[in-house]
Amino acid sequence: MGGPTTAEGGTGVRTLERGLAVLGALAARRSATLTQLARDVRLSASTVSRLLDTLVRQGFAEGGEGGTYRVGPRAAQVGSAYDAHDALLAAAQPAMRALVDDLNESANLAALSGAEAVYVAQVEGRHLVRMFTQLGAAAPLHASGVGKALMAWRDDASVTALLGSGPFPAFTPHSLTTLPAYRAELARVRTQGFAHDDQERELGVRCVAAPVRDGSGAVVAALSVSAPTSRLTEAEVPRFVARVVQATAAISLGLGWTP
Repeated sequence: MGGPTTAEGGTGVRTLERGLAVLGALAARRSATLTQLARDVRLSASTVSRLLDTLVRQGFAEGGEGGTYRVGPRAAQVGSAYDAHDALLAAAQPAMRALVDDLNESANLAALSGAEAVYVAQVEGRHLVRMFTQLGAAAPLHASGVGKALMAWRDDASVTALLGSGPFPAFTPHSLTTLPAYRAELARVRTQGFAHDDQERELGVRCVAAPVRDGSGAVVAALSVSAPTSRLTEAEVPRFVARVVQATAAISLGLGWTP
C-alpha cells in the first residue's frame, strides 16, 4: 500500500503546486488569457486549461469574456481570512499578557478548525507547575472550555453537523458524552456568557473560557485560562471568569465589535 500512496501523494502535490502557480500568475496579471498564463508558468496550454477549470469550479478564478480569466471571490475570501487571523492575534496578545500578569496562570486563544478547537496563541503563567499547550494542538469541542465557548452561539444543526449525534468520548468521569447534555451545557454558556470546564478533559485541571467576537458579532475565537484545581478552586472561579470576560471584551473591541 505504501507505493501507490506515495505516488498519488506526489502527483497531488505537483498538481497543487501547478494550480497555485497559475493562481499566482493570474493574480499578478489581474486578467489574462490561457496562452499568457501558460507562458507565465511554463506549462502546456492543455495542462493550464485543466487547472483553470478546477479553479473556476472552486471559485478561485472566473472565466471572462473573450477567453480571459481573472481571480475569483474565493481567493479574496482566503486572503481576508488571513488578514482576520493576523488582526485577531494582534488584538489578543496585549489582553492575554495583561490577563496572565493579573492571574499568573496560562492563557490560551483557540479558533474553530473543522470539528476541533485549535490553539493559535498562548501566554504562559509563571508558576513552576503551569498549564502548557502546544500551538496547533487541538481540543475536543465537547470537553473543553474553548470548545464550548466556540460552539455555544451556533445553531443546533451546526452543532450536530460538527460533533455528530454522540455518544462522545469520555476523557474523565466528568466529560459530557451525550448530545442533549451538551446542548443543555451550551445553553448555560449562552446565558452566562462564559464556559467552564471542570475536569472534563483532564482530572485536576479547571478552565474558564469566553468568546471573542469580530465586528459583525460572530464568535471567531475563544480565550481561556487553565490551572490546577488546587489553585483554580471553585471559590476562585468567579474572579477568573470576570477577568477572562473582561479580556475577551477588549479583544473583541479591537476587532471592531460593538456591544
